[in-house]
Order: sequence, then structure tokens, then C-alpha cells
Amino acid sequence: MRRAQRGASKPPVFTNKSAIVTGGGSGIGAALTRALVTAGADVVCADLDLAAAEKTVAGVSGPGSATARDVDVTDADQVLQAVEDVIGTHGRIDLMFNNAGISLLGDTEDLTLAQWDAIIDVNVRGVVHGVHAAYPRMVAQGGGHIVNTASAGGLMAGGLLTSYVMTKHAVVGLSLALRTEAASRNVGVTAICPAAVDTPILDKGELGPVRGRDYFLKGQGIRRPIDPDVLAGKVLAAVAADKSLVVEPVQARIAWRIARLSPAFVLRSGTRFVEKQRARAR
Repeated sequence: MRRAQRGASKPPVFTNKSAIVTGGGSGIGAALTRALVTAGADVVCADLDLAAAEKTVAGVSGPGSATARDVDVTDADQVLQAVEDVIGTHGRIDLMFNNAGISLLGDTEDLTLAQWDAIIDVNVRGVVHGVHAAYPRMVAQGGGHIVNTASAGGLMAGGLLTSYVMTKHAVVGLSLALRTEAASRNVGVTAICPAAVDTPILDKGELGPVRGRDYFLKGQGIRRPIDPDVLAGKVLAAVAADKSLVVEPVQARIAWRIARLSPAFVLRSGTRFVEKQRARAR
């Protein structure tokens, strides 16, 4: 794939590149599908909700193409079959976006084991299934790029979101570790670590009276969530430049730096925020 030059202003081009985007029916996945098609890629928009994937595909335009596919990322065989079908059609798999994810918001003592299992299955095993299916084939074909959607919560920690934070830390760790292995195999690995993105996940994941949108915005010091199409453009630019992490917006990068420089300060701030959220919910 073409690598962007430092300082280049032109959008990345992925002409004739084959791609799979999981969780493509909405949010970041839908935006990635649109951006990839605009950049010339041939995309499989995969989602557990086939109707949502079909809606995404119906709204794309560009030199590339998109097809909808029903894929449950917790089913390793379904993910593997999607990759094999792309290889059967295009001869290779160039881009694998492991994007599907869910959130659970609320006090950890309220979580059931079934909820823990559900978020681990989607957010961790779903990514593992994508890596397991695509990475060996990228190694065999001599190149490719894997993009795993994590979160700013994969770089920092926030209470009332413990299960989500745990899974996203796992995704970041997997991505950075695999990147060190994959570099000599001409396979790139990038983790997406955004703060609040204007997607349906902001209004989901509530446990009890704690509201998702209020938490995700105020908890990260962000007035407005990131537009998913803006994020998707930044992600494709990062892929073209073979960057390891995409941390957006600038407030998230600042908070990340502060967390590394003064973890005790961030811990105290996070503790106060949790108490304010609990007080607001009473």
C-alpha cells in the first residue's frame, strides 16, 4: 500500500485494496467503510446486524466498492470465512479493521458474569478472531495492515467503565506487541484510540442511572464528540503513514501525556469525577 510522505496533504489512496470492516453497520465502522470506498478500496462491511451493514453500503460512493455481510465477531469461523472469501475474490486481504465493540457503564459490583463474558467476547475475542484470521495470511502474501479499534480508555483508566477499559487496554497491548513482530513481515498494525466519538455507543451501555453521553463527554473534558467521518479520515492517513496509534482529538492526547507524567494527579481527578457522577445519579 502507498505510504504517505511526511507533510503530505493529499488524502491516502487505497485503489484496488481489499478490506474488511467489522462493526460496519454504524458509528466508526460505517465511517471507515465510507472513507475506504472514497479512497478506492473494495470493502466488506461486516456487522452482526445485516440490515445496518446494508444501510451503510447503500450510502457509500466513490471509486471503490462495498458489500454487506452478516458476521458475528464472537464466532471465529465466521470471521475466518469472511477473510477467506475476500482472498478468494481478490487474491489477498490487504486491510483488516477489527472495529466491532460494545460498552457497559456503571458500578463494577453491578456487573454480572454474563455481562463480563459478553464484553470480553466482543471487544477482546472479536479482535483476536480478526487477527487470527487475517494476520497469517498477510504474512504469507507478503504484506497488509491490521487496524484495531481501541479507545482513549485503552491508554488511560476511568471508573464506572471498568470492563470496557479493561478490554480496550487489552486491544492496545495486543496491537503494540503484534506491531513489533509484524514489522519485519511488512505487515502494519495500528490501534485507534479516540475519546468520545459521536456514535450510538454514547447513548448505550448505561447501567442504572449513569448516562453514557454525559459520562463520555464530561469525563474526558470534551464539549463535543468527534465526528466519525473526521476520525475515519485521520485513521486512513495513519494507516498510509504506518503509525502505531491514532489518539484523537487533541484533548485526548493532552490527557494521555498528563496521565503519563502525573498518574497520581489523574487518579485523584478520576476518583473525584466518579463521585460526582454517582451524586448526579442519585
